[in-house]
Amino acid sequence: MRIGNNPEKEQNILEVDAYHRVVIPVYIPNLTEAYFQDGLKILKLCFSSLLKTIHPKTKVSIINNASCEEVVVYLESLYQQNEVIDQLFNSKINLGKVNALYAAIKSNLEPIITIADADVMFLPNWQQEVENTMLAFPECGMVSPVPSSIAYRGKYLNSTVFYAFFKGKLRFENVKSPEGLVKFQESVGREMYNKNHLEKYLVVSNKKGEAVIGCGHFMATFRAEVFQKAPNDICKFKIVGGSENNYLDKPNDVGGYLRLATLRNYGYHLGNKKEDWMDDKLDEINTSKITHHTIKSLPELKSIGSFNHKIGRIIHEIFFKRLKKRYFRYKGMKSHY
Repeated sequence: MRIGNNPEKEQNILEVDAYHRVVIPVYIPNLTEAYFQDGLKILKLCFSSLLKTIHPKTKVSIINNASCEEVVVYLESLYQQNEVIDQLFNSKINLGKVNALYAAIKSNLEPIITIADADVMFLPNWQQEVENTMLAFPECGMVSPVPSSIAYRGKYLNSTVFYAFFKGKLRFENVKSPEGLVKFQESVGREMYNKNHLEKYLVVSNKKGEAVIGCGHFMATFRAEVFQKAPNDICKFKIVGGSENNYLDKPNDVGGYLRLATLRNYGYHLGNKKEDWMDDKLDEINTSKITHHTIKSLPELKSIGSFNHKIGRIIHEIFFKRLKKRYFRYKGMKSHY
């Protein structure tokens, strides 16, 4: 039996106060295996830095991907104690990273969505800088606050390359935060950058700003429209297997949108082992005076179009692969890059 009228029928228009959502999936199944032993410690660094650095027009979604009891207790406390964390999804099975992300991405209305791994440290001004990049480049669908000087090698950069060749200016510039590159390769346990990579990176510019070509997806901010180009079927891989490429990077590129990074480094990938410097950095974040900036409005996201994307694919293949050495020398990079 139903008695009376549902009052929500009289107020049936959704209103969203925030415009930026951060989505973080968490998979820490135990704290006993060597790989996961420091998982909760790293997780606390992640959320402590996030809550300190986000502006008031932000909401946070956490997806608990079958984590252990200790982690669940911590996530529940975060949810109860912080109003900005308005969503905590619990799954008793590991849905996989992409499916967990999409559970939140597809069910929210904010026009800007940041996805991040649970082992990220957010640095002051990361949010301001990624939003400013989107303001400077209305064609930008994906931007990371963690630049990489080898991101130009990425597969899904065709739209970005077209823009750089025909609408913006492309050149090598001095790396602003070489320590960020060093920290990242230390966190993944392998050498990624040579001497030249630590000194120069490829930058695209226009009259409003400049940004590094390409980016990774362990910490990246998207325009929500990007995900309209994503596959509709469920991702069959828990991690890797091309899942992040197909569901994050590829939709942005085939949609005709740019994939960029900020000039300076505004985030650290911590890995799975806690180190002393991480506490020091968090103390620095907590004691620093952070001025939170928000934007009044976003420009309409502009696609360069499918035809130009195809042209970009040809340019990318020729100048960034087949003739890379000659082209980069023309751009001023004399030695190996």
